[in-house]
Amino acid sequence: MRFFRWFVVVAFVCCCACGCAGMSASDQRVLSGGAIGSAAGLGAAAIIGAPLIVGAAAGAAAGAVGGAVIDQMHGR
Repeated sequence: MRFFRWFVVVAFVCCCACGCAGMSASDQRVLSGGAIGSAAGLGAAAIIGAPLIVGAAAGAAAGAVGGAVIDQMHGR
């Protein structure tokens, strides 16, 4: 059972890493901003006692917008 769990985790990470191969630089910035924002929102929600899904969703939205703004600021 332990081997299967590690196999699933490694397969998931590999699929996520390969999924970004065909994306433009703008798409990658928005996606990474959303992922980082989601993690930050989840952590903040856990600390203050808010619903975790709300924190993750708000953080993902803010991070994606931030990634898009940064991309526009760099003129790409």
